[in-house]
Amino acid sequence: MTDNYDTLKRRLLWVMAYLLFAFFFGTFGYMLLEGYTFLEGAYMTAITMSTVGYGEVRPLSHTGWIFSIVLILMGFLGVALTGQVLVVGAFEGIWSGRMEAKKLQKKLSQLKDHFIVCGFGRVGTGAVQSLVEASAPFVIIDNDPTANETMRKKGYLWLNGDATGEDILLQAGIKRAKGLLALLDSDPDNLFLVLTARELNPTLYIVSRANELSSEKKILRAGADQVITPFISAGKNIANAVLVGSGADVELPTADPFFATPKWVPVDEKSEFAGKTTGEITAEWEHNVLGLRRKGKDTILPDPDTAVRAGDMLFMVEGARGRKTETDGTDKRLVIVDDNPTILGLYARLFQRQGFVPITATNGREGLETIEREKPPAAVIDFMLPILSGIELCQKLRADPANDNTRLILFTADEQEETRRRALEAGADEVVVKSADASKIIDTVVKILKEYERHPAPKSKPVPAPPVVSPPPIEPESPAVVEAPPTVSPPPAPPSPTAVKIPPNLEGVIDEAEMVDMIGDDPELKVE
Repeated sequence: MTDNYDTLKRRLLWVMAYLLFAFFFGTFGYMLLEGYTFLEGAYMTAITMSTVGYGEVRPLSHTGWIFSIVLILMGFLGVALTGQVLVVGAFEGIWSGRMEAKKLQKKLSQLKDHFIVCGFGRVGTGAVQSLVEASAPFVIIDNDPTANETMRKKGYLWLNGDATGEDILLQAGIKRAKGLLALLDSDPDNLFLVLTARELNPTLYIVSRANELSSEKKILRAGADQVITPFISAGKNIANAVLVGSGADVELPTADPFFATPKWVPVDEKSEFAGKTTGEITAEWEHNVLGLRRKGKDTILPDPDTAVRAGDMLFMVEGARGRKTETDGTDKRLVIVDDNPTILGLYARLFQRQGFVPITATNGREGLETIEREKPPAAVIDFMLPILSGIELCQKLRADPANDNTRLILFTADEQEETRRRALEAGADEVVVKSADASKIIDTVVKILKEYERHPAPKSKPVPAPPVVSPPPIEPESPAVVEAPPTVSPPPAPPSPTAVKIPPNLEGVIDEAEMVDMIGDDPELKVE
């Protein structure tokens, strides 16, 4: 805006100088050519340049006519220049800021699955450069005027403001973003930024910077997926470089995928990579395959469908968790059933961080089909679901003994004891009340699975039917009709949920135990 006003002032000064020159040029011209006085010359110049035309002071000669024509043209040019400067200056000075804001808003509204970089300092500059090289969409948030000018010159998409503010994060499209980099200079600012971002988008992948080691755990608890201390990471990288460069036969382990060192891995016939595609290696072992060498020919970033053969060499970077372990044979699959996509994504991400392999479903019927198909060790089920409620889903699963090895955890916002009782009677192993602490349900799942590993007894055993006493066989040689001995009726069994018939219109609404309490010992309401 300041640059626009300075330009407008310069243009106006040039126009004023031109008009003054034309005025004095006309005044002295009339004085020399027609013998006018200064006042008469000034008057003739004014009415000629403005095309008012009140009439000449004295009759003009032919030379005076020609001079007046030139002066009229100079007047038209002056008016045109003045109008052009004022109109263009008004648009540039008043409307350019609004037009620029509209263009920025349009670009931001088109962003999807992008990254938000908060802070454009030394660390932020390096992160942005990596995003540019990867052709990843991003937007930068910073309130430093120097950084803003640098971003403007480079053509980056950026917002000027405090990255910890909720409004500017929403303007940056945090609801549609894929990841966020909290790279502010202050650890408390990064902590507050992570808290705000996690609340606005529970499924967002957040990587934060921490200047002090003591801040790392706090930022992780605030909701960051990963925290990096630049100075420590840089020190490890430098030490690794000097050890490798000096030929030392050591290897510095690092769990930081951002500073992992690529290396060549030979593939022989016994290798676990032989016969796999580079895409399968990336997905199953979490190794990023950067290159493939086959018969002396190198291929950079091979196609994911490229099959790896014995004799090849792979240039790869190990992922954050490394290879999915072979020694751990435990089944980590987990079905999560919830109709809220935000909560579903949040729990899927949290369970994945704990080493589980989440499988999701969005309604009761889909959850039933998924659990019966996958037979996972555990399933987390929302109480309120479309098509089939959480209690109905548990009842249908427990009706099939094939699902007895699946632990069912129901989570609900209802804190009433009656709801918990109904859920447990329907077959749930545990009921967890929803709260702001999402780790509670994770701890419950882990605890139940550990208890089940120690005591792998099925949830319920089918009740065996009472033995049927057959009457003694009739002798064929006896023509007389032999009456069967009288059957001794067993004593009446106490009322139980299995001896009650629930009307079809109440199925799923009331359970069998509640039906028993309602009818009492009335024999007419029991199953014949």
